[in-house]
Amino acid sequence: MWLVAEDGEVAAVLLSLLFADAGFEVLDAPGVAGVPPWGLLEPLPEAVRERALVWERHVREVETGRPGGSGAAGPLRAEYDPQTRTLAQREEAKAAELSAAGMPTSAVTVRRMRARYRQEGVWGLVDHRATRPRSVLGRADERVVAALREVLEAGRERSSGTLGRLRVYTERLLAEQYGEGVVPLPSSATFNRLVHALAGGRGLLGSARQRRWRSARPAPPFVPTTVMAPGELVMLDSTVLDAFVVLDDGVVERPELTIALDVATRTICSAVLRAKGTRSVDAAQLLAQMMVSAPMRPGWAEALAMEHSVVPYERLLSVDARLGGAAARPVITPQTIVVDQGKVFVSSSFIAACESLGVSVQPAPPGNGPAKGHVERAFSSINTLFVQHVAGYTASHTGERGKDPAGEAVWTLAQLAEMFREWIICGWQEREHDGLRHPMMPRCALSPNEMWAALVAVCGYVPVPLGREDYIELMPVKRQKINDYGIRIDYRTYDHKALNPHRGERSPAGDGLWEIHYDPHAPGQIWVRLPKPDQPRGYGWEAVPWIHHTLVTAPFTDFTWQHIRRTVARRGSRVQHEHDLALALRELLERAAAGQGTHREKVVTARARAGADAANNGGAVWGILYGQRSEARALEPADEGVFDGSEDDDEPLTEDDAVGAWPAEGAQPSDSSTAPVQEPGVPAPRRAQVTVYDPFEESLRW
Repeated sequence: MWLVAEDGEVAAVLLSLLFADAGFEVLDAPGVAGVPPWGLLEPLPEAVRERALVWERHVREVETGRPGGSGAAGPLRAEYDPQTRTLAQREEAKAAELSAAGMPTSAVTVRRMRARYRQEGVWGLVDHRATRPRSVLGRADERVVAALREVLEAGRERSSGTLGRLRVYTERLLAEQYGEGVVPLPSSATFNRLVHALAGGRGLLGSARQRRWRSARPAPPFVPTTVMAPGELVMLDSTVLDAFVVLDDGVVERPELTIALDVATRTICSAVLRAKGTRSVDAAQLLAQMMVSAPMRPGWAEALAMEHSVVPYERLLSVDARLGGAAARPVITPQTIVVDQGKVFVSSSFIAACESLGVSVQPAPPGNGPAKGHVERAFSSINTLFVQHVAGYTASHTGERGKDPAGEAVWTLAQLAEMFREWIICGWQEREHDGLRHPMMPRCALSPNEMWAALVAVCGYVPVPLGREDYIELMPVKRQKINDYGIRIDYRTYDHKALNPHRGERSPAGDGLWEIHYDPHAPGQIWVRLPKPDQPRGYGWEAVPWIHHTLVTAPFTDFTWQHIRRTVARRGSRVQHEHDLALALRELLERAAAGQGTHREKVVTARARAGADAANNGGAVWGILYGQRSEARALEPADEGVFDGSEDDDEPLTEDDAVGAWPAEGAQPSDSSTAPVQEPGVPAPRRAQVTVYDPFEESLRW
């Protein structure tokens, strides 16, 4: 191609180079028609859409001579022949044709429609009066809309009310902002439509539970949780079961269930059922249960054994001999645990237990159920698949509750826990879950056992052996002095001759206090870490009993003791008051055993005895861990009583009182304590220390 420059110079240029140049452009060229926006045309009224398509045929006929375009077949009318008629003549002919057909049109209108069609295609021929955005609020006063929005947001956390209450609150707010009667409210019907338009899509008119759920969920877009290995992400949570159990003396109560759910396989790794009040020691027991196999129980069918399941039993048995005779429940070692910010799961004792096992703890945002949606959904499935079939089922709320569900209750806590453990093996682990899909079999839903068998072949299996000392390490911690009379905790004195060399002495730790571990479900004894040169680490655990353990032989919990403390007034010295408390405790337990006492006293003692039964049934877990029963074998359920408080609520701390709890910087208050400074060469107490990464701060950013 020959090109002439502005100065008259002529140059020859290849067409390929000319078209490839970024600055090449054809001036005054007609626009290229794009693909018709059928998606925009679809919601328009049919009459508007048909009118635009009719105009498209007329414009094409004016420009090309044929209604279907230049390449379309069909006769060519003489008045629109581009070879014999000019464009202006064709426009005049089209205007006359449309006017004769009953649609008055001028040549200017035809020219304008041609320009729109060349610029926007069919969308330019649409009557845009039909495409104007319509506000759902209509012509409502903006001041009324703003006030109503403020009232709706303020009522997000309140109990549900009527639309009439919203009208009263909105009118009151307008009067405060602009004066009485300055901004009138619309009629009731219009106001109600306005409320539904503002609140319907934001969930502000649902139940209080639905409103809390929407306000707690994270901001979209939502990113699904993807895990590829067993134990990579495990979620812990507690809930009150929708069923009654029979405690001792006929007391009927709803138990509390705490489970650990593996996200990768949907396996219920462990479960603890308590009468009421899960404690940090229960959460630590969950960790221990996850790392050992579930033993086969007497009376269970052979089909529930691991050797008869889909898992590679023989290969795993060669790695971990503890799997011999185990039930078909995977053994999963957690890497990261997601918990809510309840005091049980954010206590420093539980965090220290996770640290000792190499487990990372990630708290979920406060009050955010969707952040741990897998375990929340598991509770719903447990309710429909198991709990609703239990005698004494209460339903999820009172509107669905039967006439007398408490009278239907026949199972004790231990019996229900035994049935639930069996149901996990045969009802949950073998059931296909729609969310479990193998990458090579995306159309086939797998069971938790099948998913674990598929993943363990890729990720491998490493057994984690735990011993008796590991169990003690998982218990809550206190740091106190060893006095001449022993160790006093909450008006209970613990003493043993093993403490003689250390009475009045400072510990090797920097704070001079001795490390004490305790079980809130069995306050009958504590464990003290004492120097023992013959031990591998130079120290060991010594069990120290309560001095009145022979006076009170029946099982009791810290909750039982707190109940006695609130009912027995202090009249003498501390020693005499402790003796009075022990006598009152024994009298309470004996009176409840004889069927006497108030309903509250019966509930207190029933929880203690039900907890003793649960401890006997759950002792096999610790027996598998280290081959024998632990010295602290009375794991009873507890209530809201706090073990680690000071000795008296109304007295200042003395030197024999416990040091306060040691939450990490920025962490929540916990239910145990620790030492601030540690000398070199001395074993450091367990402490949840957060330095670079603060999981609690991170949870607020979800």
